[in-house]
Amino acid sequence: MTSSTSKQKALLCAQAALDHKAIDLAILEVKNLSSFTDYFVISSGNSDRQVQAIASHIEEKLGTQGLHPLGVEGKREGHWVLLDYGDVVIHIFYHPIREFYDLERLWSDAPRVELPAVRKPRRTRPRGKECG
Repeated sequence: MTSSTSKQKALLCAQAALDHKAIDLAILEVKNLSSFTDYFVISSGNSDRQVQAIASHIEEKLGTQGLHPLGVEGKREGHWVLLDYGDVVIHIFYHPIREFYDLERLWSDAPRVELPAVRKPRRTRPRGKECG
């Protein structure tokens, strides 16, 4: 797989995680530091259920593109789910577990990939309320 395709896959995974309110999302480009993958997508959830939901949504979203993980670990427990897509490895942590393992510190030499600007939903006025 080409580097740009790997990056696109990492960005697709990141967007899918954000769709389910993943927090503290980071994409690390590890291709020059690792022999087993090109990108890590790291995010957190506030509960084991949210971690599981984020992982399931990533699998569903990539599945619609014909992409299926080579391996899935930790989904039943929901503390640290690893989705291995070969050139992209996704780590979804329950927040306290992420702080303990601190992958970003372990891979601190890896450049971070900036996410494209995400258009935030506009806040609307509650019905029946007038401005001013």
